[in-house]
Amino acid sequence: MNYSKLNILFIADVVGSEGFDAVASTINKVKEKYDIHFTVLNGENSASGKGLTKKNAESFFSLGIDVITSGNHIWNKKEIHSFLESNKDVLRPANYPGMCPGTGIRIKETANGIPVAVLNLQGRSFMYPIDCPFQAADMHIENLKKSGIKVIFIDFHAEATAEKVAFGWYVDGKVSAVVGTHTHVQTADNRILPNGTAYITDAGMTGSLNSVIGMDIDTAIKRFLTQMPVYYKTAKGNPVFCGVVVSINALTGRALSIKRIWIDIDKHSIS
Repeated sequence: MNYSKLNILFIADVVGSEGFDAVASTINKVKEKYDIHFTVLNGENSASGKGLTKKNAESFFSLGIDVITSGNHIWNKKEIHSFLESNKDVLRPANYPGMCPGTGIRIKETANGIPVAVLNLQGRSFMYPIDCPFQAADMHIENLKKSGIKVIFIDFHAEATAEKVAFGWYVDGKVSAVVGTHTHVQTADNRILPNGTAYITDAGMTGSLNSVIGMDIDTAIKRFLTQMPVYYKTAKGNPVFCGVVVSINALTGRALSIKRIWIDIDKHSIS
């Protein structure tokens, strides 16, 4: 390993069993191809499309995931509340107000002893009116800098692209990377911002491509046509593995590159 270069793999929102299987069948190949040193995965949709269970989390950890991030669906499975307290490698957004279970930040070392801070934040536009993610970021970044942490990776779980873009500019030069999640459609705006922060509005989705953002097509269409409550179910078939690989100068915390990953599982192609 080049000790000044750290490669972080982020696996985009994993949806249901189809998404888990895509991760399980692909992760080792991706890690080898890109010489990955640290892996983060958003798992808030892994339990049948909404939520995360202890079993889901432990299955991901068995595949070599270092930290699991989440978002607004983290609370859907009640059992996860106690697990958030016992396992600090599973994060909920740090800007939830009050005495919520768990934590939104994790500092963990790579195999070679490089400390990586993973911060999970949630946006507010068209979502729950929780605490300000910009101000929460300021507080956590200041504390991390005081501790001498150089590599800071943020999963920003938000609906509005404008909020994500604004947040990226706000923390440019303060953190190593901002990766957007929640909308499940990979955007083509991956780049290094002027002051050294890697940015992408949305990393995409790991799950069934023949779907409506991971959910069964007919069910989703029926809901839009009727505007009646319809129980969503996860889609099957044509699995894809999405995410990004961010390369970071571990000595300065500045990003060197950010590459989009899109893998058609059935075609065994990596692009």
